[in-house]
Amino acid sequence: MYNSLHVEERTVAVTALRVSAKIQKPKFLHGLTLRHSRGVTLLDTLVGTALMLVVFLGIAAAFQLSVNVVTNNKARAGAIALANERMEYLRSLSYTQIGVIGGIPAGNVPQEEEVFLNSISYTRRTIVLYSDDPNDGLGEDDENEITADYKTMRVEAEWMSRQGARSVALVGRVSPYGVETDVPGGTLVIGAVNEAAAPVSNAQVDIINTTTAPAISIRTFTNADGMVNFIGAPAASDYQITVLKPGYSSAQTYPVSVENPNPDPRHLTVADDQTTSAVFAIDYISTKTVEMFLYDVNGVWTDEFNNDEKLALMQDTEVSGGRIRVAGSAPYPPSASAQSIAITPQNLTGWKTLSWNDSEPGETEVFYHIYMGDGSAPVPESALPGNDVGFTNSPVDISSVSHTQYPSIRVHAVLMAEPPAGIPAVDEWTVNYTYRESAPNKTFTLRGNKAIGNNPSVYKYDEEHITGSDGRITLQNMEWDTYTIRVASTTGYSLYEACAPQPEVLSPGTTQATEVFIVSASAHSLLIDVRDNAGTLLTNASVRLTKSGYDETKNTSACGQSYFGGLTESTYGTTITKAGFQEHSTNIDVNDATRLSVVLNPL
Repeated sequence: MYNSLHVEERTVAVTALRVSAKIQKPKFLHGLTLRHSRGVTLLDTLVGTALMLVVFLGIAAAFQLSVNVVTNNKARAGAIALANERMEYLRSLSYTQIGVIGGIPAGNVPQEEEVFLNSISYTRRTIVLYSDDPNDGLGEDDENEITADYKTMRVEAEWMSRQGARSVALVGRVSPYGVETDVPGGTLVIGAVNEAAAPVSNAQVDIINTTTAPAISIRTFTNADGMVNFIGAPAASDYQITVLKPGYSSAQTYPVSVENPNPDPRHLTVADDQTTSAVFAIDYISTKTVEMFLYDVNGVWTDEFNNDEKLALMQDTEVSGGRIRVAGSAPYPPSASAQSIAITPQNLTGWKTLSWNDSEPGETEVFYHIYMGDGSAPVPESALPGNDVGFTNSPVDISSVSHTQYPSIRVHAVLMAEPPAGIPAVDEWTVNYTYRESAPNKTFTLRGNKAIGNNPSVYKYDEEHITGSDGRITLQNMEWDTYTIRVASTTGYSLYEACAPQPEVLSPGTTQATEVFIVSASAHSLLIDVRDNAGTLLTNASVRLTKSGYDETKNTSACGQSYFGGLTESTYGTTITKAGFQEHSTNIDVNDATRLSVVLNPL
């Protein structure tokens, strides 16, 4: 029997810094008389103290280094002794007996054990594998078609030092007497790759099979090529494989169950003289934060004219008796005006109505306008039809005014006097709007695209979560995937929009934050996101939704989306337009919470 043995050892190089101080004796000049003696200054004291500190630190470092060297040498010697003890025991066995408990090949040596020696705790790991000798060809190119040419034995002894984990490993191989013979079973090859299909080295691979005799339970690690190879695996089904690595996601095989009748990947099967291969993808874990907001919280801005603090401009008007009136006394000017300060709600999500109470005796009138936030001009007629002439009937629907384009507005009133009937007056005016606020303790579902079963689809990640008291939840240890956030109508809410639109790709080793906006539940709704052909979200694109008896147009939000709630289960027509892009039209069947992604091509 041919045996060889070599030692793998991890070492740490430490450089010791020697600090020396040379003190020179003072030289005195002959014939020099010193009439005054100088005392020790603070600077001298500091320099001397610093020099002594450097010397003592050097001595302490050298002492610590010597202690560490002695301690590590002692521990290393013990590790070598333990590894050599196990290796010699393996070498004393017959070829067929060399193996580990639960391993391939099987034997009576534990795969891992805790051993105490000289008051030091060691972890001793042993692995035995069949190996294919490259001298007669590898795998299918083997000259005699026998790939189990010899057994490789590796014994590692690990201990903890002040500098962290250290280990010593002994590797040897043993060949059978005489001519090598084939071993029963097949070959099991497991690979680990990352998202980019590059090999992942040192990934932990657990292999379990309780149907074989003896049962198999192996924990090993991938090599530099991200592979582990077990020649002579017993022919059997139900090989359970799990691949993981610290800081990485995990991957595994799955059993057949009632919940998952067609798992993918399912537990592996090994056949005699056949190779069973499986590759598992793992990569760095990520973090995903979901922040949820109520989108349609009602807000009110009002002025009852108790003073003029909310008025920015008064031309021939005054605040008197809790109202705005034409200033002075008769004869009155034919017209006067007043304008509010800028109305700029925080977290604005939409404008709703303008309403007022006024008195218009005789033929007098008051015309109301919505001005831009800086008060320079009225909001254009295209954004609010009728605004140029002015409104005279309360309330006025101002929801067509885009809150993204006009996040701030003003109310402007023109009072038209008509002598001798009198003068008009405004008692109060009110602007209703909606804004967003955090949505605590709200339920949503997060689902990834990766499936672990088919017919029916079973997803690897499909979890229900509840936001915290601040409307946020942070999910750690997330696998890279394409995730979709859903809000069930049974929660009393519907998903209004999400920034970014769903689904959303979560890359390996990243941190991602998603803002989700919800509104009161709608049995049937449609959420449309609009992008250009480069994938950039388009804001203020016109989205028209029509069917018999229904016709509504909305502009896309800052997140490039438009939401239509309160729909019926039916087929709707959509027309999306934006300056500089080709028009896009399509039909969409709306049922429950329906989503549509549209790409506009440039002209």
